[in-house]
Amino acid sequence: MSLHWVTYFASMQLSSVAIGMIAFFTYPVMTVLVEPLFNASRLKRADLLSGISVLCGVSLLIPEATLGNDVTLGIILGILSAMLFTARNILHKRYFAEYSGAQAMLYQTAVAVVFLMPWHQVNISTINQSVWGLIILLGVVFTAAPHALFTSALRQLSAKTVSLVSCLQPLYGALLALWLLGEELALNTIIGGALVVITAIYETQQSHKSQRAKKQSNMTSA
Repeated sequence: MSLHWVTYFASMQLSSVAIGMIAFFTYPVMTVLVEPLFNASRLKRADLLSGISVLCGVSLLIPEATLGNDVTLGIILGILSAMLFTARNILHKRYFAEYSGAQAMLYQTAVAVVFLMPWHQVNISTINQSVWGLIILLGVVFTAAPHALFTSALRQLSAKTVSLVSCLQPLYGALLALWLLGEELALNTIIGGALVVITAIYETQQSHKSQRAKKQSNMTSA
């Protein structure tokens, strides 16, 4: 988790928020391909197609950019961050599913603090009140709370399904940019967002069908 955060923020600093975020969101495809190996299950064709669909949709959200050294390094770090996040999700689903989302985040954040503390270089006394407010906003509202919800979802759904549904985030980013920054939505953004949304809806419906089938099977056997 610590290395995921470091590589994720470094990716956005070296390239851009959009490119770093989109490179990171290759992790659902990685999850679709890797999770069956841990569950001793076969890779379903529908899941593979869902992963490819999301990958195509997310790739269409990439803005035009000249690939300089920093941008290329940012993309590489974004993909590395995706690999680390994939490993974290699968390990959590396999070994720590009994913990609540908030409890799991408490432990992971505590370990991250200990792990990253040696690299702390900013003098705390030099941080002004407005920056502290932004740090709290980033840390609590936009990091701890979403990750707690994400880990809570892993208790109910497969890592594959949660990962694919979370691919709505790049679309949210594009819509917020339209609303807050007045950026126009390009045709590629609309098409890519539609692919991501359709895949997320499909995966959610398939997950609900699978859960209903399990419940009915358990009731019948009982």
